Amino acid sequence: MTRRPLSTYRLQIRAGFTLDDAAGVSGYLAELGASWAYLSPLLAATPGSDHGYDVVDHSHVDESRGGRAGLERFAAAAREAGLGILVDIVPNHVGVGSPRDNPWWWDVLRLGRASRHAVAFDVDRRLGDGRLRLPILGAALSEVLAAGDIVVETAAADDAPDGTLSYFEHVLPLAPGTGDLAHDLPALLEAQHYELRFWEDQNAELNYRRFFAVPELAGIRVELPDVFEESHREIVRWITEGLADGLRVDHPDGLVDPAGYLEDLADATGAAYTLVEKILEPGEELPSWWRTDGTTGYDALAEIDRVLVDDAGVAQLDDLDARLREESDLPALEAWHDLTVSTKRMVAETILQSEVHRLVRSLPHGVVAAKYALAEIIAGFPVYRSYLPAGGEHLQRAIEAAAARRPDLAAAIGELTPLLLDTELEVSERFPQVSGAVMAKGVEDTAFYRFTRLGTLTEVGADPSIASLTVDEFHDAQRARLASWPHSMTTLSTHDTKRSEDVRARLSVLAEMPERWAEVLTELRAVASTGHGPLDALLWQAAVGAWPISTERLRDYGLKAAREAAERTTWQHPDAEFEKGVTAVAEAANGAGRGIVEGFVGEIVAHGRSNSLSAKLLQLAAPGVPDVYQGTELWDHSLVDPDNRRSVDFEQRMRMLRALDADAARGALPPIDDSGRAKLLVVSRTLRLRRDHPELFERYRAGVAAGAASDHVIAMDRGGVTAVATRLPVGLERSGGWGDTVLLRSELPATDVLTGRRIPSGAVRLAELLDTYPVALLVDER
Repeated sequence: MTRRPLSTYRLQIRAGFTLDDAAGVSGYLAELGASWAYLSPLLAATPGSDHGYDVVDHSHVDESRGGRAGLERFAAAAREAGLGILVDIVPNHVGVGSPRDNPWWWDVLRLGRASRHAVAFDVDRRLGDGRLRLPILGAALSEVLAAGDIVVETAAADDAPDGTLSYFEHVLPLAPGTGDLAHDLPALLEAQHYELRFWEDQNAELNYRRFFAVPELAGIRVELPDVFEESHREIVRWITEGLADGLRVDHPDGLVDPAGYLEDLADATGAAYTLVEKILEPGEELPSWWRTDGTTGYDALAEIDRVLVDDAGVAQLDDLDARLREESDLPALEAWHDLTVSTKRMVAETILQSEVHRLVRSLPHGVVAAKYALAEIIAGFPVYRSYLPAGGEHLQRAIEAAAARRPDLAAAIGELTPLLLDTELEVSERFPQVSGAVMAKGVEDTAFYRFTRLGTLTEVGADPSIASLTVDEFHDAQRARLASWPHSMTTLSTHDTKRSEDVRARLSVLAEMPERWAEVLTELRAVASTGHGPLDALLWQAAVGAWPISTERLRDYGLKAAREAAERTTWQHPDAEFEKGVTAVAEAANGAGRGIVEGFVGEIVAHGRSNSLSAKLLQLAAPGVPDVYQGTELWDHSLVDPDNRRSVDFEQRMRMLRALDADAARGALPPIDDSGRAKLLVVSRTLRLRRDHPELFERYRAGVAAGAASDHVIAMDRGGVTAVATRLPVGLERSGGWGDTVLLRSELPATDVLTGRRIPSGAVRLAELLDTYPVALLVDER
């Protein structure tokens, strides 16, 4: 029988926090109440990688992260603490930015098609005369040669018998028998199994599949049995030898056949607990035939965020955005769907042209204007990808919409339609891989940074055109999860979230006081501005949401946000003059604008903490397997990566938890203050209750409140425990509080495990139940 977690705690394993460090906190995770430890990727990665998603060698655990012995020591410590182990794996791609560290890639560069690893990489040999194109040059090859920047070393090495060539930090092997050409550099280069290209050629002329638009991450073909076996031998060993209990699969949508891959993985691991990092669009369901226990929880994140947002206030933030655009001489913001069509089309026609061009080359016959028609279809694709024959309706919808938008391409679109629907054709197989990549880059990494009215809404897995959920809609979503995917993960913060849960919770307050935010933003923009009003709103929201934040952190976030938005500056061609304005905003936040920021944060911080505690309780008590991202058991005000991968002070958290438990033993409760002890109370008590009494969380019934303030409460009966949370705290305060509003309860007394207070049977006044915290966790006495 598959072992499944009741909850997880995510740890980022890297050189600065190794598996031995993780072993040292395993006891703390158990004390906190976590059921399993959840580890970031462990296989050998590019030297210096802090994230581990750039695997270079599948055969062993990264030595800088602790190696095999470190994993064994961690597993022993975790077992002693009673923890299961979930490990993140990366089947879609490998790191190739440091070729010598990736033995497969190095061998292919040296031997070309003669390498036994040549089939492992997804290379289109129709382009480049069979040579692998490497976009590493800072200028055209002729200029590089003229500058003498390529150095040839003919001395033999174990992995390069014929020598190497170097271009600054890039070191590449020479093909057998070509070392004698060292005196004739053009001839030497021509004789290699790779072709050196100008770095911008990656946009349109690359011939290997990348992870999104990252040339340092090359796709591999795990659909081939030998490639799957060799890339998963070590991973499977972790399961069979008891070093891990489950796996989290990164980016399955990049694979040719995600369902087939999950079948292979389940067969190899004995159907171990498996989650997929899959983003679902509104109304989209996880494929029911996949051998998985669920997703990594972005769908739950969106539901929890939305039920705590005031829909009416978002409409006023739309008006503010319109004013900012007018003041900045910008066109009106497109509706969300239209905006994403625009940004996805831009991505398909620029940084992901290579992938679209490969689709054109894979057509069984020529189609006039095929690349434009394909880009238009991809731009309007409503979900990340289809899994033909399932999902054909999404493709048909995208095709019809593309033809309506571009009647000049209707003929080409008509020719392409039967080809894209024919699952026997290569173009049909590859199209879903490209549509997913374009969605990720065009929506998450572009449109999210242009749609700036409220940062809470532009989070991974969310659709910002859906500003809020009613309480009833929230309950419907939880019932659906319990019925269909009860072991799916739920989350609020991850290594990929654009803003941490507590930043979003604080920013949600803006939707309850949009007029006040408009006043404050006007003051702040008078202090420092980029000249781009919507970007100013994004940057100053970041300062407010993550406050206190250093100038350096805010600057780095601001530059990333501005480049991702790709309106006034970009990653490939930064506009230094415009970016001075971004830096000026960051400096002003801790300078001339500091008083304004601190004053406004002081106005909203209590309401933001109410939202934070409510969101955390809802996540931890709701159906699914709740994950706590490292450090977020206290207030965490992180922004997008790498900011959210900063070191965590576990010693502090251990001390705080033990002090919290000691205080509770004598009836002392932590205040809701800067320390974050109140959040630690909610996290630890809810996780412990789920771990010790899972039978209390086996059903879902919506709680019912009666009274004038009933719209401000969310209650869920999980089968013996009832979670109660406050929503829209500003509105609640303005209306005079809870008044006589009551939560209707059965004729059973209960204990609030957060306060230790005994609650009499029957209805309870919310003014009394929530007089200490904005949340309660009631366990029925039976």
